[in-house]
Amino acid sequence: MVMRNKHVRAWVEEMAKLTQPDNIVWLDGSLEEKERLEAEAFATGELIELNQEKWPGCVYHRTAVNDVARVEGRTYICTTERDDAGPTNNWVDPQEMHAKLNQLFAGSMKGRTMYVIPYIMGPAGSPVSKVGIELTDSIYVVLNMRIMTRMGNIAWEQLGDSDRFVKGLHSKAQLDPENRYIVHFPEENLIASVNSGYGGNVLLGKKCFALRIASYLARNEGWLAEHMLILGIEDPEGETKYLTGAFPSACGKTNLAMLIPPASAKGYKVYTVGDDIAWIRIGEDGRLWAVNPEYGFFGVAPGTNMNSNPNAMLTVRKNTIFTNVALTEDKEVWWEKMGVPAPEKAEDWKGNPWTPESTEKAANPNSRFTAPAAQCPSISPHWEDPEGVPISAILFGGRRASAAPLVYQSFDWNHGVFVGATMASETTAAAAGAVGVVRRDPMAMLPFCGYNMGDYFRHWIDMGKKITNKPLIFNINWFRLDKNGDFIWPGFGDNFRILKWILDRCEGKVEAVKTPIGYLPKPEDIDLTGMDMTVDDVRELLSIDEDVWREEVADIERHLALFDRLPDELNQELAALKERFGF
Repeated sequence: MVMRNKHVRAWVEEMAKLTQPDNIVWLDGSLEEKERLEAEAFATGELIELNQEKWPGCVYHRTAVNDVARVEGRTYICTTERDDAGPTNNWVDPQEMHAKLNQLFAGSMKGRTMYVIPYIMGPAGSPVSKVGIELTDSIYVVLNMRIMTRMGNIAWEQLGDSDRFVKGLHSKAQLDPENRYIVHFPEENLIASVNSGYGGNVLLGKKCFALRIASYLARNEGWLAEHMLILGIEDPEGETKYLTGAFPSACGKTNLAMLIPPASAKGYKVYTVGDDIAWIRIGEDGRLWAVNPEYGFFGVAPGTNMNSNPNAMLTVRKNTIFTNVALTEDKEVWWEKMGVPAPEKAEDWKGNPWTPESTEKAANPNSRFTAPAAQCPSISPHWEDPEGVPISAILFGGRRASAAPLVYQSFDWNHGVFVGATMASETTAAAAGAVGVVRRDPMAMLPFCGYNMGDYFRHWIDMGKKITNKPLIFNINWFRLDKNGDFIWPGFGDNFRILKWILDRCEGKVEAVKTPIGYLPKPEDIDLTGMDMTVDDVRELLSIDEDVWREEVADIERHLALFDRLPDELNQELAALKERFGF
C-alpha cells in the first residue's frame, strides 16, 4: 500500500534504517491478511493450529521459558525531569535511554519482516479514542493486536494526515533477559520494547499505551485512564446502571466483569463493557462516561472454568490465541483448574512431555488467552458506543483477611480518592514471598501510572472539582476470613448482592450506618435470599476491629510518606480518619 501520511512514513523509514528488516509489510486488517500470516506462522512453528473441530479459529503459542510475564524491574518511564516520573517508577534520562535502545535495536530485524500495525484504542470516532502504530518483527504480536485493538485500515482512516499517534517499536531481538527493556517516553508519545515476546511486554496497545502513556495524556487533557473493569446491571424494568472497579491481581476482576447473577435475582442482567481498562471523561451532563479502549480480553487461563467464569470459558471457544497452556495429543488446550479431567498425555507449556503424575505444572501460572470481546455472551450492547456509558459508582477493592469490611461507601469524593490511594491486598500462597503481607497498590495503578503518582492523586482530586454529577465511591472486600481461616462470603455470582446494595445507595433507596471508615450497610439490607447465610454472618463481615485499624492507620501513614508531591487533601483525610477513631 502507498502510505500518504508523511509523518508515519518518515518514522517508519527512520526505524527501518535502525533495525534493518529484510521486508516491510503495511497491514490493512483484512481476513486474507490474517490467514496469510497464520499460514506463515504455522510453517515456521511460531504458532500451532489447534483442533479446528473442537477449537475453531484457535491457535497455540509458546513464549521463551525466560519470558513469561511483565518485567516491572525493566519497565521505565523516561521524562526530562526525574521528579515527573516520581519515586515509584524506574527512571533513566531520556537521552541516555535512547542511546542504550539504539544499540539494542540496531540490526535487530535483519533476516526478518517489519510489520507496521495501525490501530485504534477506543471505539472508532469516540471523543477519547486514539491511534497508535506499532512496528514489530513478530507475527504473534500482529495476530494478538488484531484481537486486542481495532486494527487495520479503520485506523489509517481515523489518523488521516495527522501526526497525533502513539509510536511503538518492538523487536524480539535475541530474547535476551539481561537486555530486556520496556520503555515509555510520555513526552514523546513513544514506547519501545526489546528482547521480549510475552504479550504484556509487547502488545504495546495494552498496558503500555492504554495506561502508562494514556494516563499521562489524560492528566494533560482532563480525563482519566484507569486500570478498571466496566460493567452494567439491568433491572427488571429494563433500566441499566454502570459501575467501574479497580482491583489488584488475584482479586477476581475479570470474574466480576463477567458476573452471572444468582437465581434469586430474577429479572436482572449483568453486562460486560470491559474487564481491564477504562478511559473516563466528563460528559456534557456532568457525569463520568467510560469506554473500554480495548477490543479483546487478555486473560489468565489457570483457574478459569465453568464455575469461576462461564462467560470467559464460552468466549474462548473460538478465534482465540492460547499462550503457554498445555497442549494435548489431540491438539486441544488444558490448564490447571480448567474444570475438566487432565489429559493422560500432553506437552507442558515448555514443550516437554507431561502426565498427571508430573511434578511440574502443565500450564504456566501466567498462561493466557487472547479472545475477541464481541464473543463474550455477557458483552454489553453498548460496549462500542462512541460516547461510552454513564458511571453511577466507582469500586475499589483488595484481598483483606480482617481489616476491610465486605463493603463501605466513602463520605465524599476526596475521601473516595483517599480510599483508592490507600487500597491494599494481602499476599496469598500463590504469590511469591511471605503470606499475609499487606501490599498497597493505589487504584491498582502503581505499576501502570505513566507519571508521578502524587500528581496522579492531585489529578483525581482536581477532576472531582469539575464533575458536577459525581459517582459514589465504594470499597469492597470479598475475602474476609473467619477464625478458622475460611472465607465467610461465597463470592462469584453472590457478589451481585453487594452490587445491588451499591446501586440502591446510588439511587437513595437504602440508608447506611456512619462509621469512622465510611458508610456501612445495615446487615438486613443485604439480600440473602437463597443463601446459606444469616444476618449475623453479614454483621461479622461488616465489623470493624479498632485494634486492627490502629495497625491499618499506621501502615497507611507509612504508605503515603512514600510519595513526593502528595496532595494536602490526602494528609487531611488521614488526619480526619485518626480523629474519627480517636487515635
